[in-house]
Amino acid sequence: MEIKAPAVRIEPWSEDDFDLLRAANAPELMDHLGGPETEEQLIKRHLRYVDLSTDRTGKGRMYRIVLSAGGEAAGTVGFWEKTWDGQQVYETGWGVLPAFQGQGIATAGTLAVVEEARAQHKHRYLHAFPSVANGPSNAVCRKAGFSLVGECEFEYPPGNLLRSNDWRLDLGETRDIGEPTP
Repeated sequence: MEIKAPAVRIEPWSEDDFDLLRAANAPELMDHLGGPETEEQLIKRHLRYVDLSTDRTGKGRMYRIVLSAGGEAAGTVGFWEKTWDGQQVYETGWGVLPAFQGQGIATAGTLAVVEEARAQHKHRYLHAFPSVANGPSNAVCRKAGFSLVGECEFEYPPGNLLRSNDWRLDLGETRDIGEPTP
């Protein structure tokens, strides 16, 4: 399977990316995540993203997804440490602005972040936890080579339980995109 998408690159999150985070807080983008955040919550999230992106200890990193042609920011993607089933892993998440959805940008950004997480040589697995009802995000996982572990209860935001799919990618393996997952 070949993934056709505009060429993108990921760039580390910076102080200047707050407006992108605000745009990604649109109700249609936050529907599967408990709804839009307040301004105060956005400010805290932005500061966490900036801190994470300046950390060099392998705890993770946040990025903006940028169209290679023109340099326009199309969304966000990142990875961070999480304890899951008693094991230290990376978790990943993404969001693509409405004007750029349906073009393969989320998958391209996720593939780029997989390589960044793999380059850390720190954790074996990268997980994603999209809502079972979020068809597009589950498709990103499938297209990016993740294996579906199963359904789970996932808390996001804190205090809000979601019925999610647990998708896992083995960072020690490399395979061609579209190759069947074991």
